[in-house]
Amino acid sequence: MKSSLFHLLLLGLKSNALLLLLIAFESGMALGAPDGKKIYEAKCVSCHGQNGAGIKGKYSKPLSGDLTPNQLAKVIEETMPKEDPGSLSEADAFEVSSYIHELFYSSIARERNRQARIELSRLTVKQYRNSMMDLIGSFRPTAIPSDKTKGIRGEYFKTRNFNKGDLAESRIDAEVDFDFKEESPISGKMEPSEFTLRWTGAIYAPETGYYEFVIHASHAIRLWVNDDNTPLIDAWVKSGKDTEYKGSIYLVSGRSYSLRLEFTKAKQGVNDNKKPKVVQPAFVKLLWKKPGGPVEICPGEYLSSTTLSEVFVLSTPFPPDDGSLGWERGVTVSKEWDQATTEGALEAAKYIAIKLPEFAKTKEGDAQRIEKTEEFLKKFATKAFRRNLQTSENETIKKVLKEFKDPQDGALRVLVWVLKSPNFLYRNEGQGDSVASQLSYTLWDSIPDQQLLEAEASGKLKNSEGLNREIDRMLLDARAHEKIRGFFHDILLLNQSHELNKDASRFPGFDPKLESDLRISLDKTIDQIFWEKESSYQRLFLEQDLFMNERIAKFYQQKPASKNGFEKVSFDAGQRAGIITHPYMLSMLSYSAESSPIHRGVFLARSLLGVTLKPPPEAAAPLAASLHPSLNTRERVAL
Repeated sequence: MKSSLFHLLLLGLKSNALLLLLIAFESGMALGAPDGKKIYEAKCVSCHGQNGAGIKGKYSKPLSGDLTPNQLAKVIEETMPKEDPGSLSEADAFEVSSYIHELFYSSIARERNRQARIELSRLTVKQYRNSMMDLIGSFRPTAIPSDKTKGIRGEYFKTRNFNKGDLAESRIDAEVDFDFKEESPISGKMEPSEFTLRWTGAIYAPETGYYEFVIHASHAIRLWVNDDNTPLIDAWVKSGKDTEYKGSIYLVSGRSYSLRLEFTKAKQGVNDNKKPKVVQPAFVKLLWKKPGGPVEICPGEYLSSTTLSEVFVLSTPFPPDDGSLGWERGVTVSKEWDQATTEGALEAAKYIAIKLPEFAKTKEGDAQRIEKTEEFLKKFATKAFRRNLQTSENETIKKVLKEFKDPQDGALRVLVWVLKSPNFLYRNEGQGDSVASQLSYTLWDSIPDQQLLEAEASGKLKNSEGLNREIDRMLLDARAHEKIRGFFHDILLLNQSHELNKDASRFPGFDPKLESDLRISLDKTIDQIFWEKESSYQRLFLEQDLFMNERIAKFYQQKPASKNGFEKVSFDAGQRAGIITHPYMLSMLSYSAESSPIHRGVFLARSLLGVTLKPPPEAAAPLAASLHPSLNTRERVAL
């Protein structure tokens, strides 16, 4: 019959009756089949209501549950209708169950029928911090550190002074880790009894949090981090026998910060050239402790010779964002969050007000100080609101400034008003949110930069060519790289707290420093695979190379890697298979003394494949390795 109907259709017999007959037949429906809606309205609606909401005095509970249509049909057939249970045929019961299951009974139907709730979408904590940094930073000159200049610039002076005439050598040092003993830093160019060293550049923060900088030095030292005026560590006038100095600072991940370290070896006090100069041992080492990491020499991977301006870093703590759906969302508006935004606004406003002469290009005694301050505040508000100011907003800024004798006090009030405004704290997605703003928050988690705003103003973002050109430029920015790295950290569970403690008797040498190196190696692998031009996502699972430094190579008994950092080492086919078999991942998904295929399997199923796993009916722990030393973990679990 089905064949004949298709032939009729192909022959051009396209009457409505024939088409309806064909559709009904193909969908498995026969003419005269029971109608679930009609049966429900005739037999059920008097007790359960039109949409299963219930009727007071008869059956007030809503009709909802988690039974399948077949299970629900069986209940209906046996118990309904109330006045004549069992009177419905099996076919009628199934039609009713299918109808109500689709309309209001199932969880999907209930969710579909629920009235849409308009939720506020504020900036996430990461977006808030980035926006604040870039908003203030947009009024300062910027420089982008180049990956080609790994290491920090070292300047070696022959005296205690930093005179150009006393400069013996300038070079790029991979790290600051020197023990000169009683010798000269540069033989033949500097005296071992007196010299001064200076390292300048930038340092990259891979994590957000407090960093502790530690200096081991035999003589006077000073260290500046993200501040050219106030040293983080100041032991320039050295007294006593101290050789270790510490200082902490809050840094945001994905950014580079200015760094300057000065070290001098000379006799302090009166310079008596008549007395013979005694050569004392000299050493200087720059170390740091990342959030949750060990104290270690600052790796050259994170050092750059680029000179940067100071960056504003907001240190106000915020409550965590909602992550229930697997990613951070700015949907929770609580008293704690509101208080944090107030404290954050005050912290930023005070910082700007103190440095107002720098930002507004004015100073006390300037006849145009008020006008310049007003101009700066209007530009600041325009960038913060991510749109042109309205007339009333311009008038508010002018009015507030006039209320204060000191423009600095007026600026403080305006800045708090701007940074507490919903126009800054919330994004107007889909309604007036500019293309530039959508791009910047998608790729950078931050406000648009000046070049992007100019591209939008000139209409370049309205065509695919101009849009793609800006996207290509933005993807070169460190903020885009940081966002991609954050994505991989999420799916690989690297953002969760992990302690890779290993049995020292089984794995001697596996310490926090090796763990830190392995984490860098994993990040470098991800960066290379993702950002290389001719790359493929398949390499994430097939890559046979591994980035190693000297410490990793020694632990895994490989050929010595470069002493100046990480280099790529190739393995034979079958020994490596992408990031899943990276030593850091294998160490994370294992026991302290044994491997764990269960941990790896659960990780693959839940995190990478998105499969929901039910708890096992019976917990199965592998037998102790000492009982079956010849078996691996998988074999011991199977016993």
